[in-house]
Amino acid sequence: MRSANPALRPFDQPQTWESAFGRSGPLAAARPGPMTVRGTVTATSILLGICAAAAVGSWAMVRSPEYAGLGYPLAIGGVIAGLVLGLIVSFKPRTAPFLGPVYAAAEGLFLGVLSAIVASRLPAQVGETVVFQAIGLTFGVTGAMLAGYATRIIRPGRVFRACVVSATGGICLFYLAAFVGRLLGFDALSAVLRFDNGSPISIGVSLVVVAIASLNLVLDFEFIEEGARSGMPKHMEWYGGFALLVTLVWLYVELLRLLSKLRSGD
Repeated sequence: MRSANPALRPFDQPQTWESAFGRSGPLAAARPGPMTVRGTVTATSILLGICAAAAVGSWAMVRSPEYAGLGYPLAIGGVIAGLVLGLIVSFKPRTAPFLGPVYAAAEGLFLGVLSAIVASRLPAQVGETVVFQAIGLTFGVTGAMLAGYATRIIRPGRVFRACVVSATGGICLFYLAAFVGRLLGFDALSAVLRFDNGSPISIGVSLVVVAIASLNLVLDFEFIEEGARSGMPKHMEWYGGFALLVTLVWLYVELLRLLSKLRSGD
């Protein structure tokens, strides 16, 4: 992408240092290398660390009587910021190294508040257990899907990709329909998504959503592996970490919803 400012053109990508200055040498060595799996793992770890730190902070804040009133503003702000930043990064992958950490922090604020609210609405000693179970299951499912992908037990072919993408799109439309219906006063769809709805239909829907979210992890792994194999630009490491974080956040929320539904009758 070339800049309109001539003074900045030497730094444009994918223009190389050699073409910019007409020579190789030390400047050519300054050019960032291609995307690697190890670099993506590092970027993902940083994003997860930022997200976890923000979640712990907002969790502690909401559970403190002094700052309990900040819960909903933090959650709403995190959702809005996460949505805006997520769209920007999705359409402009080059921004991932800069906006990815901010997105991770915004999602962490939201997750911490959400977890605290869910825990507070469940019986004593059950709420925190559900939250920690959801965290453990998120990493457990991720590890299992990674092992299945690495050993080629799970092979993401064309039909697999089409089915997962279609199912994910259908779930997004369901979320949207439930949101619009709630605004218009129709709660039939939104009721299925409630964290305290322990009906068989509601639990069944959550199980399906958790399964689709888990399968999306396989597509993320494939994207990272293919990106590294094809030598994509270095910033795609952060984009791969961002994509993986999006799926992990979705998976955690749905596991938290499912566990909350299962324990709502206790």
